[in-house]
Amino acid sequence: MHSNYLFVYGTLLKDLDNDMSKFLNVHARLVGKGYFYGQLFQVSWFPGAIESTNTSEKVYGSIFNVKDFETLFKVLDDYEGVGENQPKPNLYTRELVTAFLQDGSELETWVYLYNLPTEHLKQIISGDFLKFSVDKF
Repeated sequence: MHSNYLFVYGTLLKDLDNDMSKFLNVHARLVGKGYFYGQLFQVSWFPGAIESTNTSEKVYGSIFNVKDFETLFKVLDDYEGVGENQPKPNLYTRELVTAFLQDGSELETWVYLYNLPTEHLKQIISGDFLKFSVDKF
């Protein structure tokens, strides 16, 4: 399956205003805010999310429509530590998930999911990295 959408929940969020979030904004169009069913963890200064089957567990973020799939994902996969040339095991994997927009509509979107054990990580219960970052600092 293929999708031209990307769900971001951490350092790629527009509100964080860094080089990679600016790159994303050049190569994709913001569709809106949304969520997918998952759990969010504090990995370091950045978060990691995993999928969940529990519909009360949500990871909040933004959904983008990708303009140039190949160019965007070549750069973002490298940034997220995904791919053959990255240290193994990869820190993240790029997977398709079902995400929900604020209006209730759903779509299949790519997301970078954390690929290592989470038992030792602090869970961000709100599922919202921006809210967690503001509360923490």
